[in-house]
Amino acid sequence: MSVSEREARQVAEAARESEWRRPSFAKELFLGRLRLDLVHPHPRPDAEEVRRGEEFLAALGEFCAAEVDGIAIDREGRVPDGVVKGLKELGALGMKIDPEYGGLGLSQLYYNRALALAGSASPAVGALLSAHQSIGVPQPLKMFGTEEQRRAFLPRCARTDVSAFLLTEPDVGSDPARLATTAVPDGDDYVLDGVKLWTTNGVIADLLVVMARVPASEGHPGGITAFVVEADSEGVTVENRNAFMGLRGIENGVTRLHRVRVPAAHRIGPEGAGLKIALTTLNTGRLSLPAMCAGAGKWCLKIAREWSAAREQWGKPIAYHEAVGSKVSFIAATTFALEAVLDLASRMADEGRHDIRIEAALAKLYGSEMAYRMADELVQIRGGRGFETADSLAARGERGVPAEQMLRDLRINRIFEGSTEIMHLLIAREAVDAHLSAAGDLVDPDTTLADKGRAAVRAGGFYARWLPKLVTGPGQLPGTYREFHPAGHPDLAVHLRYVERTCRRLARATFYGMSRWQAKLEGKQGFLGRIVDIGAELFAMSAACVRAEMLRSDGEHGRAAYQLADAFCRQARVRVEELFGRLWTNTDAIDRTVARGVLGGVYTWLEEGVVDPSTPGPWIAPAAPGPSTRADVHRSLG
Repeated sequence: MSVSEREARQVAEAARESEWRRPSFAKELFLGRLRLDLVHPHPRPDAEEVRRGEEFLAALGEFCAAEVDGIAIDREGRVPDGVVKGLKELGALGMKIDPEYGGLGLSQLYYNRALALAGSASPAVGALLSAHQSIGVPQPLKMFGTEEQRRAFLPRCARTDVSAFLLTEPDVGSDPARLATTAVPDGDDYVLDGVKLWTTNGVIADLLVVMARVPASEGHPGGITAFVVEADSEGVTVENRNAFMGLRGIENGVTRLHRVRVPAAHRIGPEGAGLKIALTTLNTGRLSLPAMCAGAGKWCLKIAREWSAAREQWGKPIAYHEAVGSKVSFIAATTFALEAVLDLASRMADEGRHDIRIEAALAKLYGSEMAYRMADELVQIRGGRGFETADSLAARGERGVPAEQMLRDLRINRIFEGSTEIMHLLIAREAVDAHLSAAGDLVDPDTTLADKGRAAVRAGGFYARWLPKLVTGPGQLPGTYREFHPAGHPDLAVHLRYVERTCRRLARATFYGMSRWQAKLEGKQGFLGRIVDIGAELFAMSAACVRAEMLRSDGEHGRAAYQLADAFCRQARVRVEELFGRLWTNTDAIDRTVARGVLGGVYTWLEEGVVDPSTPGPWIAPAAPGPSTRADVHRSLG
């Protein structure tokens, strides 16, 4: 299916939430306003939420320690059926489902802590639980389903049935305008045809959320629509169980739907609302991935600490050598910041007072990038042992530390649920929303002269009010945020003043980019990516400072938390200044030239002298609708 670039943008734009009904800390940050009042004091869970959450974490931790062998799961490429059965008995499939429907009703905060715990035992187990609840059947039904649908499906999802989410197709990734799977109305049913790729949990799922295109017809507005589909329906075939570099235990496959009849009562929301449902679900669902990244950071820190103390070189533990010590410091400080970002965003989601679409996206982007970097540094600290498998280490009598497995498992997080590149564009679109609302018609080629005139007036008013506020602010006053510099603790106030000054600087840079490139700004993906990365660092710095102050006021590791927050902020400031320099001094132009040359065959001579071990076949497998010609590899867990 072929669509133009403009058509693809229009589909994506129609699916996003267009209004901001609640405040957003991150949105304000990109506009040059540090609204610390939105996150400080740090929001806290109530006592009953804590009691139920801690009780479940204790049971889950005991189960994972006794029953989950992450190294064996990686080696054998499968989560044992007994482990899944045990998770069901614990109620882990229903962590986010309301008790009214048989679930545990945990808060987002404790759900994410549970995922971090399960993911530390086995990232494949964490992925199974996350895909089932964050993007599978429970979350879309909770937000958009009818009461009849909730009563029909949620009790199953809470205790017995695994669910999966089917959106991606062999030739459709982050460009849903080209979605080819169809759902044709037929009486009281829809008939689904198409092929879905990378269906996490799809190999073992009992219930599927399927995105399909309904053709417009009389009585049917059509558009991309969401359906709940029984996995054992006639015409549903799992044609392949995919194998990967990491996360080798995930049940991810290729699913073909051929004339699958789905009752209209199983449609989620109205026709055409599928993408909006998917994107809205992901606003909080995306927090599951940084939860497991935070858990990975904790494990990396534990191994780095123990190994760096045990391993000696030149007469002292390697952590006391600056080259290694700086890596240990980076892992410790970044783990503190990732947990701060995760817990803050989780509590904001629980309270429901904030629009967290940017915060969740930043947590996903930042968590996936930084966790992978931490795992890479751990492998480096471990040296040859970091590159060696846990089984090999154990076979020759050493502790079987799966550092190389962690690196492999974390790599997918930079691609899952929106690649880093797509997340940059998604966040950038939200970050400049106020500008587009005020002046978008000025650069839209389809608007009339009259519309442009009205847009000019509107933009003039917006910028007349906004730009003067970017000149000065509390970050220039030495005494501000003084509660973040208690006696005997590192000075975090100085970092918050930096965040306040820098968010105004970031807003000015964004405005300058819009003024310089206007409609061409959307093509300046290098510039936009750096803008977003700066915002991510500022958000993480804010979260780290707020969390440190909360811990200090609670009397829990306050001094140590302040030290970690101080170290993180100092490291982040170095990265921020480098990113600002690269906004205007970079290789973007020559990179575009070289990329076009590569695609045009200018440098094929450079490829000579190697042998390509790839097997023959098309780059993208054909996915024409029709009956399956392959054996069904779906397996039921009972």
